[in-house]
Amino acid sequence: MAFAESQVRARSILTRTTGFLKSVTSHSLQPYRGCSFGRSLCGVGCYVQHNAFLTRGAAWGSFLEARENAALLYRESCGRERRHAHRTGRSFGVFLSSSTDPFVPQERRLRVTRRVLEAMLRDPPDELVVQTHSHRVTDCLDLYPELAALCRLRFHLSIESDRERLPGLPPPASPVGRRFEAAAALRAAGLPVVVTVSPLLPIADPEGFFARIARAADAVVLDHFIGGDGTPDGSRTLRTPLPEAMRRVDPESPARGYRDAMARVALRHLPGRVGVGIDGFAGRWLPG
Repeated sequence: MAFAESQVRARSILTRTTGFLKSVTSHSLQPYRGCSFGRSLCGVGCYVQHNAFLTRGAAWGSFLEARENAALLYRESCGRERRHAHRTGRSFGVFLSSSTDPFVPQERRLRVTRRVLEAMLRDPPDELVVQTHSHRVTDCLDLYPELAALCRLRFHLSIESDRERLPGLPPPASPVGRRFEAAAALRAAGLPVVVTVSPLLPIADPEGFFARIARAADAVVLDHFIGGDGTPDGSRTLRTPLPEAMRRVDPESPARGYRDAMARVALRHLPGRVGVGIDGFAGRWLPG
């Protein structure tokens, strides 16, 4: 399958959040449309592939559209969107990003996300949540301390499991070890880091995995695909090869109870710093 890359001028860049994200931030921002991680492990069960408006009939993982004017649009619209958020009694928060990883490999060349972050240095949001599956998040480490002095900044780094592969599925977009190194580097720079075990995949050594997270991050969020893919029963993900691959490794892992069992292990290593589902993404932790 051929991969298509293009650059476009978007009409808008800040989207007022609804549904799942509304309890996390007031806005989301997508520097790219499509995702070159769509053919990796995280792309197999990615809920975005079911969004016909976003994919426009193209296979998920087959295209990436860079919004070359993203930084300009942010500067033009952030004042208006900040006022709107404040009028509704909310902070002006940006989730970067909810449908396309902001640190796809092409970012090193295209620098769309970096230019957005530079624009935020001049006109920061009240809060910024950077969500990524990639160790390349550290490419902008030179910008983050200054940005953290201007707004509430935290990083959500997805590490779904301690396993590099599930049977019959592609490898992850970023090696597990590299992502742990990135989390440690961010934390060493004094930046808040949350490891998001999302979607929760079978874990080979739960005690060792969560102990490792405790050394590299400030908190952990577990999000099972049941309830975490935008449907009450995980029906979107059940249409993908992911649950069967999970079942072949651990027959219990496709059930919601597996998430609760892993949360109990996590609490032993990160008491008071474990979140589950949307509550975790919003920064609400289980009691230790």
